[in-house]
Amino acid sequence: MKLTELLSIRYPIILAPMFLVSNVKMLKEAAKAGITGAIPALNFRTIPELEEAILELKKNCEGPFGINLIVNKSNFLYLEQLEVCCRLKVDYIITSLGSPKLTIEKAHAAGVKVFCDVTDLKYALKVESLGADAVIAVCKEAGGHAGPMSGEELIPLLKSNCKIPVISAGGVSTGKGIKERMELGASGLSIGSLFIASDEAGVSQEYKQACVDYKAEDIVMTTKLSGTPCSVIKTPYVERIGTEQSWLERVLNKNKWLKKWVKALTFYRGMKALKQAALGATYKTLWVAGPSIENIHEILPVSKIVEDLVEDYEAS
Repeated sequence: MKLTELLSIRYPIILAPMFLVSNVKMLKEAAKAGITGAIPALNFRTIPELEEAILELKKNCEGPFGINLIVNKSNFLYLEQLEVCCRLKVDYIITSLGSPKLTIEKAHAAGVKVFCDVTDLKYALKVESLGADAVIAVCKEAGGHAGPMSGEELIPLLKSNCKIPVISAGGVSTGKGIKERMELGASGLSIGSLFIASDEAGVSQEYKQACVDYKAEDIVMTTKLSGTPCSVIKTPYVERIGTEQSWLERVLNKNKWLKKWVKALTFYRGMKALKQAALGATYKTLWVAGPSIENIHEILPVSKIVEDLVEDYEAS
């Protein structure tokens, strides 16, 4: 089943959930443009703020929208976030970084679809057996937490072994790229980095402009933000602090008694650093993005970005 059929949208694109970047305004514009969008629950500091945003979207968004949940133990608000998503019946939930078992059970009971981030076939088959409605194939070209395999490897592998739709995530910022992933077997695409450089994105002009000025060769992986490899722009600050955790952090992460708390602290500190850099001008420039920024040439409205993707798709 194509993503267009699964969510009743015009074009098979999810405006990917991006920490700090995605917001209610972007999702409204995405729906108007014929695609769908999702927001990380972590973009809201409190449960009431998350609830308020969902209610606003339920009332004023012209199409389906989703919420992204971190479902591992580092997210102490997970259960409350899940309860709100199910009670208010968002259209779909995207799960990341953990087992989606409980999410699928609760969401399906509420009539909510669940798409699960996966990086390999083993995990894709696992979430399929749990009842996931689709898998999001997170490729190594993805912005943020990337996988180990290229889209050219991962999409056909999942398509030939899974019975549920496969949504490609990572490395695409052109209509031609969309067509190539669809020809590999993707039912749709989750596209993020391209939309960082949008008028509606909830980050600083410096962050947006960086996505215009830097290119694919400037993207590096770091474990300093969450303990899991994450792609960021190699700014002078990133070059100075390095991209690997300290020896002490690595040792603590291996201690079975302490690793839950160490991971949570690493995640908290990393997200706080990202927030400081993303929302204001600072020399501590930690900007998450993927190599698909190669094709960003100016800051545009979400509607124009979608229009350009569609035109390029049709011309390719």
